[in-house]
Amino acid sequence: MEADLARVEAELTAAAASGDPFLTEIATHLISAGGKRVRPGFCVAAAATALTVDAPASPQAVTGAVAVELVHLGSLYHDDVMDEAVVRRTVDSVNARWGNLKAILAGDFLLARASELAASLGVEVAGLLAATIGRLCEGQVRELQHAFDVDRSREAYLASIDGKTASLLGASCRIGGIVAELPGEHTDAVTTFGHSYGMAFQVVDDVLDLVSTEADLGKPAGHDLEEGVYTLPVILTLESERGPELRELLGGPVDAATRDKAIAIVRDGSGIPAAIDIARGYADAARDALRALPPSPGVTGLTAAADYLLDSVEAAAQPS
Repeated sequence: MEADLARVEAELTAAAASGDPFLTEIATHLISAGGKRVRPGFCVAAAATALTVDAPASPQAVTGAVAVELVHLGSLYHDDVMDEAVVRRTVDSVNARWGNLKAILAGDFLLARASELAASLGVEVAGLLAATIGRLCEGQVRELQHAFDVDRSREAYLASIDGKTASLLGASCRIGGIVAELPGEHTDAVTTFGHSYGMAFQVVDDVLDLVSTEADLGKPAGHDLEEGVYTLPVILTLESERGPELRELLGGPVDAATRDKAIAIVRDGSGIPAAIDIARGYADAARDALRALPPSPGVTGLTAAADYLLDSVEAAAQPS
């Protein structure tokens, strides 16, 4: 996997290059800042579930991995504009350094490059990635519709993260399965893994936004709360006995002191443990999806990712 991801990294930088050096600088800004590369790793690992022994990823699997990461990066450029974020991965966000217009255009450029790569892999991959970009937009719009909404339901939240996070992780695994020409049931299993992992991943991320420090996150803590994005731990706290107390603080823009008071209520209430239980359920479902598959390097890698996520769930359950 390490060698495969090194190939992904090189091709990722090449794919984000433009004939215009300035656009190249903007488009590669977050690539050079690093990242976990979860989505390309899943694409490569899903393709490797077709193998019986360790072997380098196929060129098609690497191309699919680059395509899904470009979609992810393009969405981050757009997200940071919408959130007016100033930091991403411990460096200046693109919009903070170059402005919103250039950030939006660079994000569009990355999505175009992703679509070009997907088309090189065939009609099925191209259609899947296009549909996934649409689902990302739908998930984000669902979130914006509920900005500062203290009555946002858990169902509305889950529908949003299904689109904005889980869809791309599921598609990453599915593309790996398609390029490896896996049987249909096998491809469906890795897709279910990716989608379930994505649901758990986002819930855990939203918990960490409330219990971690800015140094840990690489971005300001409690930023979602400031932006009026009430995530699952907040929603579940609003449904709990501390709901009336929290509701009085939310529903509109907040200053730092009010934000910190709201975070303290959420940390002390039942919302975080309840959210973690839901995340744990999704993480378990991800692992269950792999149990029907024969042993392979890919299954080993994906199982390790699920184990790591479960460790993250447990760590989130015990905030410092």
